[in-house]
Amino acid sequence: MDHQRSLKYALAGAGVAVLTTAAAAVAAPTITLVSGPSPYAACTVGGPGTNYVNAEVEPSVAVDPANPRTIIGAWQQDRWSNGAAHGLVAGSSRNGGASWTETPLPFSLCAPGGAPYERASDPWVSIGPDGTAYANAISFDESTPRNAVTAATSTDGGLTWGHLATIQSYDTNQFFTDKNSITADPLRPGVAYSVWDTLTDPMTNPRANLVTAAFTGPGYLSMTTDGGQHWSTPRIIFPTKTRQQTIANQIVVDRTHPGTLYDFAAWFQSPNSVTQSNVQVAFVKSLDGGQTWSAPSVVAQLQAVGVTDPNTGAPVRTGDIIPEPAIDPSTATLYVAWQDGRFSGGAFDTVALSASTDGGATWSQPREVSTRTGRPAFTPSIAVRADGTVALTYYDFRNLASGNTTTLPTDYWFKSSKDGFLSDTHIEGSFDLMTAPVARGFFVGDYEGLSVAGSTFRAFYVSTNSGNLTNRTDVRTASITP
Repeated sequence: MDHQRSLKYALAGAGVAVLTTAAAAVAAPTITLVSGPSPYAACTVGGPGTNYVNAEVEPSVAVDPANPRTIIGAWQQDRWSNGAAHGLVAGSSRNGGASWTETPLPFSLCAPGGAPYERASDPWVSIGPDGTAYANAISFDESTPRNAVTAATSTDGGLTWGHLATIQSYDTNQFFTDKNSITADPLRPGVAYSVWDTLTDPMTNPRANLVTAAFTGPGYLSMTTDGGQHWSTPRIIFPTKTRQQTIANQIVVDRTHPGTLYDFAAWFQSPNSVTQSNVQVAFVKSLDGGQTWSAPSVVAQLQAVGVTDPNTGAPVRTGDIIPEPAIDPSTATLYVAWQDGRFSGGAFDTVALSASTDGGATWSQPREVSTRTGRPAFTPSIAVRADGTVALTYYDFRNLASGNTTTLPTDYWFKSSKDGFLSDTHIEGSFDLMTAPVARGFFVGDYEGLSVAGSTFRAFYVSTNSGNLTNRTDVRTASITP
């Protein structure tokens, strides 16, 4: 049985309707350049390390549910080799993505009126039903142990940002915040949820993720009920034992059952090593709007092996420990996509997907959904349209020729399914990933953006400007309508 047909049967077993007939092809996407010259090029704080001025990485995107022509994205601007960036930037469009305006986000010292931290990372953006946009970040110093989760809001489509808030902060190496996300409640104007993990006792270099006897990294939640003017006291919602941690916490909201929330994350078991079979895609669930939460439940083992250049072995930094959840707004079917090495016998990662139609009580067996090419596929994003169409985007190396050691041709792809996944739609490429900034490997982001605007999917992603060492990467967006 080929892997595409077996996916259909697996999803059918989870209660997802499928058809066996072929579907029409997806129209070629419209691509628009989003990012421009860095607004932080003259900023000198944040060293030591190599700073890649004009390099954008790791974008997030949201579409205004009340006005799909309003789109807001965010990304890291001027990536550092050893963590984070000069700052974050928001891009806003009022014409459905045809043109964009850039605004510095106030999460670091490089931004006018920004938070008093040397660097910022992990951009995330979400828009509520009243049009209020929420953005947040990890802000920290390189020269001191100070670090924080920060947030800001916009009520004019992302053109200006206010209500800068420090949701959680520390000034000691004993604690370090990581991998935040923010989700506006689609049913409750003014309500949004910020989640992240806090690493406790991560030794002298918290970003190295080292393990000590007291190491732990639970998932935290803070929420606002007044449009970001105030945030609740952070509290643990995804507990971890000693030498365990979560990462990539992300909340999705069930619109069919008001008050039902899911927080998905990668859950590391002792001894906290991604190279061993001790990482799980997992979630906790709330039935009362985030006041109380269930114990953790497991979707599947996360068996990522990481990504390298198939010809040279050079490391490529990807979303290998970042599960990406989505929920059908009409049926509440849950989906999670992630990188996984199981389909290649542990030789390389491709994209796995699992689904649940019963509120997470049971899940379909993980199935390979990226196109099988014999090469890695990585950093998936996922979104679901109101009619139940599921969309994925991801990178792969299918166009890398054997023996090519001087470039790393990389392509970005879109795939959708309502009744079984269609063939790939090519978004962009091949571009040379060797041009990307180097941050523990060639790096365009631990995640990319994908959202829904009516019947259209909005991909928001980074590609390289091959060979251009003064402008290595840019954020681009693609409009795709299956």
